[in-house]
Amino acid sequence: MSVAGSTVVTVSDRRAGTGVLHHVELWVPELERAEAEWGWLLGELGYVRYQRWEAGRSWRLGAAYIVVERSPDLVAGPHERRRAGLNHLAFHVAGRAELEALVARSPRHGWTLMFPERHPYAGGEEHYAAYLENGDGFEVELVAGADP
Repeated sequence: MSVAGSTVVTVSDRRAGTGVLHHVELWVPELERAEAEWGWLLGELGYVRYQRWEAGRSWRLGAAYIVVERSPDLVAGPHERRRAGLNHLAFHVAGRAELEALVARSPRHGWTLMFPERHPYAGGEEHYAAYLENGDGFEVELVAGADP
């Protein structure tokens, strides 16, 4: 499909055009915990289990997938979002009610609400979002009502 000269790829497309994200791979210190935390959140966001192997798992939505892996090449030390590298992943959520439902259920699945005193406007008065952190220190931002 083409809109004003650009290609639009729907989430059901298995193939994507140039520049569309292919996958994100997160190296984790504990695979079982990562599978529980990320598997719950990604499932809630519409991802489906894609791959499973001894050292990793992945979930897919459309043409993109997310991997958690306990690599044998992992260097000791915790993930720190404030160091150079990945700070966070941000996901669209259908609406504010859906976002708040995810926030309410997230502690039972290993996620902690960040900046609770400023929730849901920690990103500014016009930005309705939740910031969650998991047991390994990875941050996700759930954004309600934002245009792509």
